[in-house]
Amino acid sequence: MRDIRRAAGTRQALLRERRRLDRVSRGVSLLRRKREALVAELFRIARPAADLRTAIDARARRAYPALHAALTDEGISGVRALGWPERRLAVELRANQVWGVAVAEILRHAAVRRNAAERGMPPGATGAAALQAADEFEDLAELLLEAANRETLLRRLGDAVARTSRQVNTLERRVSPDLTSTIVRIRRALDEREREEHLRLARLLGKHARTHGA
Repeated sequence: MRDIRRAAGTRQALLRERRRLDRVSRGVSLLRRKREALVAELFRIARPAADLRTAIDARARRAYPALHAALTDEGISGVRALGWPERRLAVELRANQVWGVAVAEILRHAAVRRNAAERGMPPGATGAAALQAADEFEDLAELLLEAANRETLLRRLGDAVARTSRQVNTLERRVSPDLTSTIVRIRRALDEREREEHLRLARLLGKHARTHGA
């Protein structure tokens, strides 16, 4: 940022600094409105996001004990064998913007929950505990995918609110006071110069009057 305190003490400089201060004031007003809109959007999605987090926590509390039971029945090598081959989950994304904040939105994804046939498990080859664990973790994955959009948007909106607040603070606490101080300094310099001109003119008029009066 330039050192605005070095602005020349001229009327042109005074007008220039006043225009800059006006632009800063309008910028602060726009940024405040943007921040208010971002905060409103943040609160709008906060409750559904919190509800999803609660649901995810509840599902995880069911999934991990089910996994422990499966490990007890099948052993780690048996559970690992049941998870083969690896599964790829296709997700369709779309770039989106919310109040100027860029986000990646999940449009759709393949169904996560499967039955035993879709998992490729022969009947009777898998214990009930392993099937229960698979069901619970697939449901957990479904909830995580559902929450991904809101969580991403929450994080991006929070970052945008923080960034906008920093911009407002910088303009209000640094740029605007510096410009105001510069305007005051230039105004004082111009007033002092104007007083000097008046005194000089008064002396000249007095000298002229004395000369012609004599």
